[in-house]
Amino acid sequence: MSKSDPNRVLRLLPIFAGALAGILLLINRLLTVQLTDSQARSDALGIIEGAVLILVGLIWQQIQPRSPDAVTLIGQEGFELAQHLPSEVKTELAWASHLLLTNTVTRSLVVYAQGQTLLRRGILGQNSQVKPGAIVQRVLDTQKSIYLVNLNLYPGKIEFDYLPENTQGVICQPIGDRGVLILGANVPRSYTKQDEKWIEGIADKLAETLKNQV
Repeated sequence: MSKSDPNRVLRLLPIFAGALAGILLLINRLLTVQLTDSQARSDALGIIEGAVLILVGLIWQQIQPRSPDAVTLIGQEGFELAQHLPSEVKTELAWASHLLLTNTVTRSLVVYAQGQTLLRRGILGQNSQVKPGAIVQRVLDTQKSIYLVNLNLYPGKIEFDYLPENTQGVICQPIGDRGVLILGANVPRSYTKQDEKWIEGIADKLAETLKNQV
């Protein structure tokens, strides 16, 4: 749970309440000389209620608050695939893009290979075609990824007009020597090292798929 979460105390209350209830029930049981049937039933209910409160508190800890730096990307959600692609390539691109959009902070992505825009998915930018600027061209030339942690700090952001205009972070991941996978996030500094490794693995898989198809 983030230290900046204003509801962090509220999220802990069920755990504290459940633990306190359990301790009080235990003390009450130890101080009771003769246990009646009704008290036994009350104790059982109290234990269940305390356990439920603790469980609710633990579940609340897994709910991540929205980052204060997150924005709502400008644009319409869409899914565009180049029509000339073989069906197996379309399936692979659809699978890969779905994984990235649902398992990372990616909100917009583009696949560019062999001078063609093969896929756009998520929140779409105004320009439907990729025209490689200096940053993307460097990735194509070196086959090394570039992570722009806060796009607003880079003058070269204007080349990403095929992403939403208020995109906060961008990863340009080479697809072998075939092209580049461009991912846009709505939060700066949001991709982890694990995310980067996973994105690299998906790009490598796409490179194999596109090797003899594009």
